[in-house]
Amino acid sequence: MKITTKWQQDLTFVASNEAGQSITIDGDGKAPSPMHLIAMGVAGCSSIDVVMILKKARQEITDCTCEVDADRAEDAPRVFTKMHAHYKVTGKNLKASQVKRACDLSMEKYCSASLMLKKAVEITHSFEIIEAD
Repeated sequence: MKITTKWQQDLTFVASNEAGQSITIDGDGKAPSPMHLIAMGVAGCSSIDVVMILKKARQEITDCTCEVDADRAEDAPRVFTKMHAHYKVTGKNLKASQVKRACDLSMEKYCSASLMLKKAVEITHSFEIIEAD
């Protein structure tokens, strides 16, 4: 993996990967900050796992949202101290045991982003099931 950041102006940068995909990063709140991107990485990485695991278990999933709440240290460096991921999984006749298993497997075995952070951050997770129309 190779990432490059290019300064635009003020505290705004554009980060890109070797495939040419890019995202704006900003230290003044005009775009996601680097810390926002880390939390987004946990949400995205684990959500991908949850969807893949549920599809493999033949669960009829129609939507998956992950809300991450993160606490940071008051003083510099303002690292994450706690993080909680809450999954809202929508589908038809979803089995709670399968959704729980998917969330647990992601956070405890597959999600590289959360597993990397877990060494320094208290990470918890929960889920709810929403029945699809």
